[in-house]
Amino acid sequence: MPDYKISAATSIYPSHIHEITDFSAPELDFYARLTENQLLHYYEPSHGLFIAESPKVIERALNAGYEPVSLLVEQKHITGEANDIIARCADIPVYTAPFDVLTQLTGFQLTRGALCVMRRRALPSVAELCANSRRIAILEQVMNPTNIGAIFRSAAALNMDAIILTPGCSDPLYRRASRVSMGTVFQIPWTFADNWPQPVISELQNLGFKTAAMALSDNSVSIDDPQLMAEEKLAIILGTEGDGLAQSTIADCDYTVKIPMTHGVDSLNVAAASAVAFWQLGKR
Repeated sequence: MPDYKISAATSIYPSHIHEITDFSAPELDFYARLTENQLLHYYEPSHGLFIAESPKVIERALNAGYEPVSLLVEQKHITGEANDIIARCADIPVYTAPFDVLTQLTGFQLTRGALCVMRRRALPSVAELCANSRRIAILEQVMNPTNIGAIFRSAAALNMDAIILTPGCSDPLYRRASRVSMGTVFQIPWTFADNWPQPVISELQNLGFKTAAMALSDNSVSIDDPQLMAEEKLAIILGTEGDGLAQSTIADCDYTVKIPMTHGVDSLNVAAASAVAFWQLGKR
């Protein structure tokens, strides 16, 4: 690997922008050598770090109040798509290099030529999350970060107020999840609930929510069932990509709900199912 160094960029750039000339520089560990799980636990017992990818995602994270630590930007985007982001982050270091150097450094091609290391924040409790909510989504064991991102994007677009994730779900702040979500992981309030399914379902019911398990069973009602649609507060629960919801979860819910389908199809990808469920049940 080339013996690149980090040096102050030429005078055409502000002093906080540095050209990459050393892949081994410790300042680049966040981008080149630490896994997302290591970033998550970086400041333990305090909150860790995450990486936001693309100017749009970074912008939405900044708008939500997340604190940036450093930026990694392709040179051609310094005065292009990343220009406004760099202006907003004038007090943190910005590392830059041509496209091929950054691809070699990170191991992947940067979307829109920008990455930003940011500090995580404390997550709210279930009660705090639901205090002003009428429609929430609960994701049980959804492990694919692409599905997580797509579900958040649908939730933001289709009237969900908050999302609860159970243990085993992919972290919404993982780079791929937040990128696929187009930054909506920073717009929709969310939290992890460790004590799933009970007493979380009981807590939600005590907060006035009816719980709707998205699953096929002999007791399933259609997603456009008038009584279901009329519920003042509703928690829509979606299961893992492979097996769907656990039977114990379904048994604890007030409703079991199905999406009517044709041509012998009995299920949808969880991200596709979430969009249908949110569109129908998010109507106000």
